[in-house]
Amino acid sequence: MSFLYPSFLWALTLVAVPVIIHLFYFRRFRKVYFSNVRFLQEVKEETSMRSRLRNLLVLLLRCLAVIALVIAFAQPFIPVNEGILQGRKAISVYVDNSFSMAAESDRAPLLQVARDRARDIVAAYGPEDRFQVLTNAFSGRNQRLVGQQEALDAIDEIRASPESRRLSRVVDRQTAVLNTGNVENRISYLISDFQRNITDLEGSDTTLAINLVPLKAVQERNVAIDSAWFDAPVPQLNQNNLLLVRVRNYGDENLDNVRLSSSYLGQNKPEGTLGIPAGGSIVDSVYLNISQPGSGSAQLRITDYPVEFDDVYELAFRTIDRVRVLHIDGDNLPDRNLSAALQLGVFEATTVNAQNIDYGSLGNYELLILTDLTSMASGLGEQLRQYLRNGGNVLLFPPTGVDLTSYNAFLSALPADELEPYQEQSREVSGLNDEEFIFEGVYQGRQNALNLPATQANYPLTRYGSRQQEALLTYRDGSTALAKYTIGDGNLYLNSAPLDAETNNLGLNAEVFIPMLYKMGISSGRRRPLAYVIGQDEVIETSRRQSSAEIVYKLRGPGGEFIPQQRTIGGRVALSLGGQVPEAGVYELVIDEETVESFAFNYDRTESDLTYSTDAALASIPGVTVLDANSQAALVDDIRERTEGRSLWRYFIWATLIFLLAEALVLRFWKT
Repeated sequence: MSFLYPSFLWALTLVAVPVIIHLFYFRRFRKVYFSNVRFLQEVKEETSMRSRLRNLLVLLLRCLAVIALVIAFAQPFIPVNEGILQGRKAISVYVDNSFSMAAESDRAPLLQVARDRARDIVAAYGPEDRFQVLTNAFSGRNQRLVGQQEALDAIDEIRASPESRRLSRVVDRQTAVLNTGNVENRISYLISDFQRNITDLEGSDTTLAINLVPLKAVQERNVAIDSAWFDAPVPQLNQNNLLLVRVRNYGDENLDNVRLSSSYLGQNKPEGTLGIPAGGSIVDSVYLNISQPGSGSAQLRITDYPVEFDDVYELAFRTIDRVRVLHIDGDNLPDRNLSAALQLGVFEATTVNAQNIDYGSLGNYELLILTDLTSMASGLGEQLRQYLRNGGNVLLFPPTGVDLTSYNAFLSALPADELEPYQEQSREVSGLNDEEFIFEGVYQGRQNALNLPATQANYPLTRYGSRQQEALLTYRDGSTALAKYTIGDGNLYLNSAPLDAETNNLGLNAEVFIPMLYKMGISSGRRRPLAYVIGQDEVIETSRRQSSAEIVYKLRGPGGEFIPQQRTIGGRVALSLGGQVPEAGVYELVIDEETVESFAFNYDRTESDLTYSTDAALASIPGVTVLDANSQAALVDDIRERTEGRSLWRYFIWATLIFLLAEALVLRFWKT
């Protein structure tokens, strides 16, 4: 047995006080008056041994009471770990403040219980110790050691947050801070509900004593909207766009009454009732008719109480009402059918000669159409490759008498199939791929009555399996008339025949040609996500191509307004969020108070799975200690036992009371 305050043992000299009282009180003479001398004989016969025994017993009980009281104030304990008692301590307390901690325990929300336990832990140590209070925010203010009172104040400020952290990262963060303190003992506490998907502790640093404080939630069912996406590569204006939504049931019971609704332009629309098996998910469909061009947003919602942060899914998208087209012509005699088509209101077209191309402006167009280029200059070819990789669309019509060497060098470098020698042979297109986006949903069952184009000559395309050709139009013999190749984030559309009307009547076939041009323009392979995840997606790409210190980009939404850092990736402006999105919703990109784009942010669905690690699983992790968080007193005692030893002072207080009670009983009932 050891003592926390051994210097207090000098008070054991107070044992002399009851001894002195005994000598001067119990041995003094007392006068007794007798009315009859015969009573004097009875007094003399009183047993002197019995009186002496009673007095000695009272003296012993008083001495024992004093000794027990003095030892209690010296705070005796039985050391559990002798080494941890030496020197100052640095303690890191992690409070899991993710959304799953909003679940209810048997008496209060888990986050409230977590704050209470964190206060108990800090209060169990001395004012000379140093503390770190860590949450999922991983903010700079948490990366230092503070005093006891400052730590208690920091705990009071903890609120629920959308961030979720794996516990291995938390321990790494704690270790980094605790190693900066000039202390002998480093102790970690993790207060969490220990969801399985974040509990990835496999072992501990031997220099860090890790203690787990698991909190128990009342088992909750939870249903969440997991994700949503358009069935088509891009949404289209004034069309019923098929939107697919995945809803997941994280509970252990089948659900058959989950209501799904959508909202667009402030109008709520019920979408039906879903049945979802236990632990499973379903994909349901919603039709969204987008009536306004440019940036738009929508919202999907289910009703599920009490875990509600994942019941709403925000979407942001962009639709094009006019396709910006750059027509690059090689002979200054643009095809009149193409020119007529590009004069329609759905296009915003510019025609330039191949010698007058502004390469810096290529990124401003959704579609490049190349006609009558007898050779492919290396400089133009390189610019087209870069444009394709960045998400652009190129439609190429090789003219009669083309330089096959330069063309095939360009095509093979992409890579795409090459052109074979020119063949003057009449061919009819018999196949139209209506399963591919370009023609999908355009003709609605009218394909059999469709007048397909024909050519009088063409360049047969080689077929290299590694170049992943997708045929959009095919001849009767199965060869390809119009091929699509995915190049980086963009698409190359290669026609095997020239565009002039004498060779190819595609330009005369408006019901094929015009829808084809429009959907090629909106079919960029660079698809911006419909939504981003708070805490995961820290860099978002915009459609803007101007990056300058003079242009101030602002993001404005439900969580406030902030200025993100900007940089250029792949020719486009990308914004670094730096953890500045605190709340889910749609955020507008604002330049000079003008909204140019919208982005949707949703909370991390990692927190949706309310499956927790068991106590047995936590105890099996090597190098950690699992503490009981159900009782404040038990937790504090456990902490003090593990850091200071098994405290005995309470037992000596009880002993003091017992000795004093025994003395009172002896004096009251033992008559001499």
